[in-house]
Amino acid sequence: MQAVGETDPDACQYNDFALVRLDPADHAKVNPSIPVYGGPNGIGGPTALGETVYSYGNSSLRGGVAVLSPKTGVSLGTEGNGWTHPVYTLTPGIPGDSGSAFVNSRGQAIGVLSTLAIAPLAGSNNVSDLGHMVTYMHPTPASAACSW
Repeated sequence: MQAVGETDPDACQYNDFALVRLDPADHAKVNPSIPVYGGPNGIGGPTALGETVYSYGNSSLRGGVAVLSPKTGVSLGTEGNGWTHPVYTLTPGIPGDSGSAFVNSRGQAIGVLSTLAIAPLAGSNNVSDLGHMVTYMHPTPASAACSW
């Protein structure tokens, strides 16, 4: 984003995504599904206020070894021109939880935990929108804001 001079404040704040290229010889060694919830089965769109969301993980900062566990939460809607979904979960994400996958009730990927909020919604987290991140990564001529 720095190389192309991105100036959109929402893209800069919420485009929190990285890809890992796997050697084809390692494809059979990985499992892209989310334990307990399965999926994802596609990319979901914006989340509505009150929509149930699901995640899985646990930061080792919660005391010793991280014991991964399912998390259920609620979306607080969509903000940042669609780039982020504030969410509440029973145990909010803390450092070490960043990158945890979030899916909607249909099992569609909505994004990854990216930021921890103190204000204005204390104890909430922001989930970067996967659809926006993928579109940004592969812009169509009509949506291209950057020169690649």
